[in-house]
Amino acid sequence: MQVVNLKSPGGLDNLELHEVEGPGEPGPGEIRVRIHASSLNFHDYLVASGVSPTEQNRIPMSDGAGVVEAVGQGVNEFKVGDAVVSTFFPHWLEGPARVADFKTVPGDGVDGYAREQVVRPVEWFTHAPAGYSHAEAATLTTAGLTAWRALVVDGGLKAGDTVLTLGTGGVSIFAVQLAKAMGAHVISTSSSEEKLSKLRELGADETINYREEPEWGKRVKALTGGHGADHVIEVGGPGTLPQSIEAVAIAGHISLIGVLTGTGGELPTAKLMAKQAKLQGLIVGSRRHQIEMIRALEVNGIKPVIDRSFGLGDIAEAFRHQEAGKHFGKICLEF
Repeated sequence: MQVVNLKSPGGLDNLELHEVEGPGEPGPGEIRVRIHASSLNFHDYLVASGVSPTEQNRIPMSDGAGVVEAVGQGVNEFKVGDAVVSTFFPHWLEGPARVADFKTVPGDGVDGYAREQVVRPVEWFTHAPAGYSHAEAATLTTAGLTAWRALVVDGGLKAGDTVLTLGTGGVSIFAVQLAKAMGAHVISTSSSEEKLSKLRELGADETINYREEPEWGKRVKALTGGHGADHVIEVGGPGTLPQSIEAVAIAGHISLIGVLTGTGGELPTAKLMAKQAKLQGLIVGSRRHQIEMIRALEVNGIKPVIDRSFGLGDIAEAFRHQEAGKHFGKICLEF
């Protein structure tokens, strides 16, 4: 089979495609999956570029989708031919958050899905949504589930709520789609007028160019009659968090998801306290969350927005496309 390995210390030029022997037959409680697609996340980029160091010859990519080729003894949840998609935290099956690092995450602490075949325990996968392509399914493991947990699991989103999304990455676009499907009012930001137009086509009710309006938190309050956003999908980190606190409603919910602007900085704690808002950090979700999200996607018919797909051997080019920041939605590998 074909597999991509990342040579230490990382860097896109250190991603190498190899031919290796396949993984063999699954043991008891395991399945063998022919991987057909993966999708790029900022986390994958940090690993591939060497910013987040990993082990020598790590197989990258957290997301994987494909078809069950063989099942081991005692496996009843899947059968040969089933379309499946991987989970981000293979050992967090359900219940409250139980992990605070990436030691068990495929593509980081353990080998990931930049390969054609894998044998793993059944708990490492769920069924893919009916009618999804493998590339579409591969976008759910990280980006889709993060948006679902932020809005539905932790945020308790209700029809009529106002949701603020930042930028046009995978999580933010999923958040726009989910929020609109659940009857929310959506305000979205970007620095690109072309992307703002696409956000409106996707369903965003109002858009803000944050370069033209750097005090966009006040603009959100003006657009909501002084109420603010009930939910904020905060992907920027310290560079955007003060404006998100300005934008959030009293007793609102800020989902702290990304660190695109850095890993630390000053925070207007007095304003956050006065607003009595919840600032909640989160990293993706559990297997149970993913199963529930997929059930919802099959009902509401949401399909992911895919910007462009690359072959497995073009993985470095795919990351450079991500690095350029001109994409709208998910970048995928299909193989």
